[in-house]
Amino acid sequence: MENALIECENLYKKIGNKTILNNVSLQVCKGDIVGFIGPNGAGKTTTIKLITGLQKITSGTVRINGYNIQKEFSNAIEKVGAIVESPDLYMYMSGYENLKMIAKLYNNVSRDRIDEVVKIVGLENRIKDKVSKYSLGMRQRLGIAQAILHKPNVLILDEPNNGLDPEGIKEVRELLIKLAKEENMGILISSHNLAELETFCNKVIIIQNGEIVETSTIKDLKADISGNTYIIETNNSKKVIKIVKGAEIIDKENIRVECEKTEIPNIVRKLVEADIDIYKIEEEQISLESAFLKKTGGNKIG
Repeated sequence: MENALIECENLYKKIGNKTILNNVSLQVCKGDIVGFIGPNGAGKTTTIKLITGLQKITSGTVRINGYNIQKEFSNAIEKVGAIVESPDLYMYMSGYENLKMIAKLYNNVSRDRIDEVVKIVGLENRIKDKVSKYSLGMRQRLGIAQAILHKPNVLILDEPNNGLDPEGIKEVRELLIKLAKEENMGILISSHNLAELETFCNKVIIIQNGEIVETSTIKDLKADISGNTYIIETNNSKKVIKIVKGAEIIDKENIRVECEKTEIPNIVRKLVEADIDIYKIEEEQISLESAFLKKTGGNKIG
């Protein structure tokens, strides 16, 4: 794909006789924020470690910006920023000193670039403070600042919201949206917080037992899982289920019915004829978490 920044093709990872990843293929394109989700032990972190060259690939190919991670490692990793598990920070140093130290690892990171990154992550007012005085959200933003110092176009984050309070989660979310939109980055983010991913990811990849079981937009995934299911709000749900075939009671005023959209007028007609008041009919909105559980047969994200 022309805009693909990360391309994984037929990845396998074996440890002894145990297969950890089985034929994993995925893509992340410019401007994408892709949620990478799955039950514990499904292979998320292993996949990320193969993409970033932290573990050896048994077979298959990873290309980043067109470069093969195994054969052209330096070129492939050159424009990748990553936080795997947690950012490495020196707590006794200031945020700025941490960034200066990381900048020395690259050839062309100027003081102006450090100042620019500090502004991007919103730490201007606290960057000279010791990291030990930072909140978890601030430390995570500093970690992301380290990851983007060298102007990568790919950002890979493994559980970036671990241990964060709601304010910290909001800070990281807004930063990632900004990076995808303004820097045109492709972002791959592994997280157990599906409710949070749903607020800002545009695509989702589900992995289960080392295999990719879904790759789609969140909207398409939820539409595919929910099917044609409608919620009808009435004044007598018990009476409704006697009239509408297959209807299910949610509570005394709401019922759920699965049917084609074209059947709705006929259902309404029957209920009106039975002197049942209808307050509202709407398509059921399924959450990403519910869609995930249905897609994986009830496996908890855990």
